[in-house]
Amino acid sequence: MSWGTDLWDQFENLDKHTQWGIDFLERYAKFVKERLEIEQVYAKQLRSLVKKYCPKRSKEDEPRFTSCLSFYSILNELNDYAGQREVVAEEMGHKVYGELMRYSQDLKAERKHHLQEGRKAQQYLDQCWKHMDNSKKKFERECKEAEKSQMMYERLDNDINATKSEVEKAKSQLYLRQHMAEESKNEYAAQLQNFNGEQWKHFNVAIPQIFKNLQDMDERRTVKLGETYRSFAEVERRVIPIVSKCLEGMVTAAKNVDERKDSAIVVESFKSGFEPPVDFPFEDFSQNIQRTGSDSTIGTPKTEGGKPDPKTAISRTKNKLWLFGKKPKAPTLEDLSHLPPEQRRKKLQQRIDELNKELQKEMDQRDALNKMKDVYEKNPQMGDPGSLQPKISETICNMEKLRSEIHKNESWLAEVEGKHGSRSERRPSADVNHHAPQGRESPEGSYTDDHSQEHRSPPQPDPHEFDDEFDDDDPLPAIGHCKALYSFDGTNEGTLVMNENEVLYVIEEDKGDGWTRVRKQNGVEGYVPTSYVEITLEKNSKGS
Repeated sequence: MSWGTDLWDQFENLDKHTQWGIDFLERYAKFVKERLEIEQVYAKQLRSLVKKYCPKRSKEDEPRFTSCLSFYSILNELNDYAGQREVVAEEMGHKVYGELMRYSQDLKAERKHHLQEGRKAQQYLDQCWKHMDNSKKKFERECKEAEKSQMMYERLDNDINATKSEVEKAKSQLYLRQHMAEESKNEYAAQLQNFNGEQWKHFNVAIPQIFKNLQDMDERRTVKLGETYRSFAEVERRVIPIVSKCLEGMVTAAKNVDERKDSAIVVESFKSGFEPPVDFPFEDFSQNIQRTGSDSTIGTPKTEGGKPDPKTAISRTKNKLWLFGKKPKAPTLEDLSHLPPEQRRKKLQQRIDELNKELQKEMDQRDALNKMKDVYEKNPQMGDPGSLQPKISETICNMEKLRSEIHKNESWLAEVEGKHGSRSERRPSADVNHHAPQGRESPEGSYTDDHSQEHRSPPQPDPHEFDDEFDDDDPLPAIGHCKALYSFDGTNEGTLVMNENEVLYVIEEDKGDGWTRVRKQNGVEGYVPTSYVEITLEKNSKGS
């Protein structure tokens, strides 16, 4: 069916229909816009919810329980799900709403053009009709005037009183009017023939073509609506696989909840490393009372030597009473000695691992700077090698500080592990004898209230303990030599002062702590930073 043939006389109705079609398309576009705004608000609220329940945490506050980890995994999956809702909104805005609005503008322009063409054709036909109608009216007037002239001529011709000149004049007027009527007739016939031809073209060529263009435009609008309906659904369909993965991730997170593992983490987090308290010894205060013979049959527990040690009893009574009550608040110390042994060991190990990572970063930076310096030395046009020296020196200084910190923390860790091992070895004998050995420290070294140690001064470290390494009778043989790359002040005990480019004997290699033992030409020995020297070992010592 064609609008041009079946609706040739429905120009006004087609005008209204095409306007309704564009309005409907824009209404659907408005629907899509409100739909994507809902998606945007939904995604924003989901992200806010995730942010609310997943606050920023420090490393120490990172959750380790499987229930917490699973919950945060669910939050991450929900955050990804929110991202997919944002994708839906973005795709709807770009592929549906934006496309509809652009197409609507094109339809309006096209419709306006076709309607203008139709109005122009109608105006031209109306103009042709006016010309034909005017010629028709003129022909009608001329015919009436010719009839009047003929009647006048006949009346004068039959009137005997009329003069010959009057008759001749009336006859001339009749001929003139008849000639003008004939011309008007010919003009009217020509205009009528022209109008009929233009009218046929109008209703059989021009209007059908214009209406066909409007029909094609309306059908394309309908097709575009169907395509956008499908795009509307396809946007949702494309995110379904990712949304399904998010939901599968949530289910997997739920399956990863392990109650036994969480219980083990609780033990690991709060285990102090202390042994449970032993039985309290019986303290007999009646030994100084004289007994009769019959009373001697009453058995009383006796300690070794016949008398209990009141100091030991008091010590063991007060030594860890906080296990059953409120734990006293201890100040935070650098060596973490305020913590229970097990917790202290874990914290120290964690600190050492972090320091080693920082040290590795500094070493990588030093190597990179040295490579850059070599490049500058080989290609001076690329940069000044001396400009890198302050940064290299700063990096080396940071490395030495980190090595010192690592060494210090490793010493504390070794102390904790040594005490833990010795305590586990001494514990059985303490339980058998029912009293603690004199002079033993508490496991933490800070919670004991042993009165027997109130006036005992702590053991003093040997000031020459580090120097004993250099007090051997026979000096160590040199296994190579080294050249100082930088100056070193050697302010710490056991270190050696050296100047840049100074040559020294190597008597002991770096054992992994960043220090090399060397000897000067005058026989003075000491440690220098390995990174400050360029070492050359003898061939026979490299393999040892």
